[in-house]
Amino acid sequence: MGSMSIWHWLVVALVILLLFGKGRISDMMGDLAKGIKSFKKGLADDDAPAAPRQVAHTSTADTPTVAREEANRP
Repeated sequence: MGSMSIWHWLVVALVILLLFGKGRISDMMGDLAKGIKSFKKGLADDDAPAAPRQVAHTSTADTPTVAREEANRP
């Protein structure tokens, strides 16, 4: 009485299958797999040394308004 028989587990599996449906369980397992892959990728990214970021500097002298203002200065 304390252990679960195979019939008990078959009935439980059947009820779960009826409640969620075959496609929904498959979708949930696929989403779980994507989450695990994303988690592993995140851990691998943390282990890799971070490359120094370069900031792109734009020259404001190339814009026509700045060039005109500089040309009008005495």
